[in-house]
Amino acid sequence: MKTKKNLIYAEECYQIMGIVFKVYRELGFGHRESYYQKALAKEFRDNGFKFREQLRCKLKYKEEALGIYILDFLIFEKIILEIKQRSYISNKDINQLYKYLKAMNLKLGIIITFTNEGIRFKRIVNLK
Repeated sequence: MKTKKNLIYAEECYQIMGIVFKVYRELGFGHRESYYQKALAKEFRDNGFKFREQLRCKLKYKEEALGIYILDFLIFEKIILEIKQRSYISNKDINQLYKYLKAMNLKLGIIITFTNEGIRFKRIVNLK
């Protein structure tokens, strides 16, 4: 399958989504979010991905720490992956991921939901 060349990190996203779909095919629907996270981490490790999970990220203002965000995954040091276990992606989820991208000064995040109808995902781009 060809990836679109004009998408940010198209090849990396294709690889990530391949792992996500593999985990879904194996586990199916209805498990805890933490179980999906563990399965994804195992697949990322087994496939040689560079990633960090449950990464703590400080939100700063003028070099003063305001609080901490916890990212589900940072993959290839440039893509945030947030996972949810429900049938929809909410505006709150999108806003949360956008805040993470801004705090980390990164361009791309992906929200994944494991639904009873399959995988739903949304790419969130930080243009600033």
